[in-house]
Amino acid sequence: MRDHAMERELAERTFGQAVAYLVTSAERPETRMGPSPAVDLGVHSFVLDSMNYMAFCDQHAGRYIHHVPHLPGEGTQGPPELGDTTKAIRTTGFEIDPELWTMEGAADCSQCHAGCTDSPNSGK
Repeated sequence: MRDHAMERELAERTFGQAVAYLVTSAERPETRMGPSPAVDLGVHSFVLDSMNYMAFCDQHAGRYIHHVPHLPGEGTQGPPELGDTTKAIRTTGFEIDPELWTMEGAADCSQCHAGCTDSPNSGK
């Protein structure tokens, strides 16, 4: 609500989808995932609440879940498809809020397993 001037109802929905996305990322590190622009707002706000975010990461992933941009020209895979992300979230047992998972302005972000330097898939 504070960071993006959202009404409470939308902020709670956004945060819920961000949590579903992050938990799924932690539980399915082999799946390339990326948030929608709307969900990305929730992820970024949560990351900035560093103490609570770190506690969440420890509890749900046993490690810090990095949030890194997919930079144009890096790698050949490009950003993850939102359809793959929403399918993985559903498979993990969460519901998808379709209004928050649109393709408009798709986010250029992914999680640690999809590209940061300590990723098992990064080749570094």
